[in-house]
Amino acid sequence: MDLPVNESSSRVAAGGGTGGCSARPGQIGGLTDAIRARIEDHPCYSEDAHHHFARMHVAVAPACNIQCHYCNRKYDCANESRPGVVSEVLTPDQAVCKTLAVATRIPQMSVLGIAGPGDPLANPERTFETFRQLAQKAPDIKLCVSTNGLMLPRHVEDLCRYHIDHVTITINCVDPDVGARIHPWIFWQNRRVRGRRAAAILVEQQQLGLEMLSARGILVKVNSVLIPGVNDAHLPEVSRIVKAKGAFLHNVMPLIARPEHGTFYGVMGQRSPQPAELQAVQDACSGDMNMMRHCRQCRADAVGLLGEDRGAEFTLDRIETMDIDYEAAMVVRREVRAEIAARLAAKRASGPTPAVSPAVSRANPQVVHFHPRATKPAAPAGRPVLMAVAARSGLVAGHFGHAREFLIYEGSAAGCRLIGHRRVEPYCAGAESCGEAESVLARTIELLVDCEVLLCARIGYEPWGQLAAAGIQPNGEHAMQAVEEAVMAVWQQMLAAGKLTVARTGARRA
Repeated sequence: MDLPVNESSSRVAAGGGTGGCSARPGQIGGLTDAIRARIEDHPCYSEDAHHHFARMHVAVAPACNIQCHYCNRKYDCANESRPGVVSEVLTPDQAVCKTLAVATRIPQMSVLGIAGPGDPLANPERTFETFRQLAQKAPDIKLCVSTNGLMLPRHVEDLCRYHIDHVTITINCVDPDVGARIHPWIFWQNRRVRGRRAAAILVEQQQLGLEMLSARGILVKVNSVLIPGVNDAHLPEVSRIVKAKGAFLHNVMPLIARPEHGTFYGVMGQRSPQPAELQAVQDACSGDMNMMRHCRQCRADAVGLLGEDRGAEFTLDRIETMDIDYEAAMVVRREVRAEIAARLAAKRASGPTPAVSPAVSRANPQVVHFHPRATKPAAPAGRPVLMAVAARSGLVAGHFGHAREFLIYEGSAAGCRLIGHRRVEPYCAGAESCGEAESVLARTIELLVDCEVLLCARIGYEPWGQLAAAGIQPNGEHAMQAVEEAVMAVWQQMLAAGKLTVARTGARRA
């Protein structure tokens, strides 16, 4: 007999849930001040924090209790960057040693998560032994877990016992008919269950676990994989229901499906969504639900800042040679994190970069100066503009040819907002030789064709010309400037030049 989905509503303790669509006093971007304080140094939960704080995942959970058509776990792979992939599976003791080593060498590391390569709650002994040791040996590190939710209700009390304050649940559907097209089987009560019945059990356990976590004040982020033609039209309903049950953040991620990954979807030719499709679904899901747009779909052994994985520096053989003095490291960590927190607080206090009517320099009409005004000016007319940014640590600091991803921002009269990120292959083959991979450049242009501007610290003559010919204007004038400020400065310059009163022209497909 199929199990029904329980749609009763609960709210996050400590002010996490909201019953209406409008922000209440004390909320910024839909979040209460209490929740913002809990995530301000969590790079996976806070868009501000992800430029400044690092995270790491320890791969102590090899087994999984469900099968997903988009997943193929690999335990000895250093080349693929996607969930479920690791270079080495660790014991709890090894994971703790690695965590202490990373936190000693990367003082801005604030979060330790267990996300696989299987499911942490399908490996409870290994998972909770790791948490037990870290709670004692590294009390300054936030602990979090990412799960498919099948065994979540059974382990909510264990999560509370080890002060796990952040939990991510992957929920791809709330309809078993949709779920049967994504999850062919689950392992439930010592036997394998297939088809719609399996999906119904999974849906019910996920929803029950979400309600239980919310009732205990644990912050819940929901991940959903966008699969075109399968759950794309269904995800707004998922967002509505998980919001009602207490989730405070929804992360809609694009399906990664390539034949070489060996997944069912990859082998069968299921396509991944185009960037515009992903943005459309994210926008449809947002409403009064906070939407995460900076996810990198990290490996299960990722280390460092999002988008700058340093896992190769912390293999077990290298850790064995490191001198780890964690007590001394904690002093440095407190100082570094306090400095970052102060910078973020100052940024938040100053508010977003205003989209005021600019004053144009008489000497150079392309230079725009911002003048504060006592009264709020009328928002200038001008259409939104998408810009690709080669960013590092929140700055326009990347070389175009070395970039492995571009952050996509929208500049508009409303201000600057992050739309997402797009992975690319580096155009430069080495430090001195660029331009040898024309096919790589063509694919990058195709991926960024909806962007009008590309912000970077440096770019060569050849890619500059081809990007400009495709209607993507390179801009290296804002190197080492904060990304949001650079985006808004360029938008204001385009506005002052009269480029934003008409539709975009000159764009072509590569």
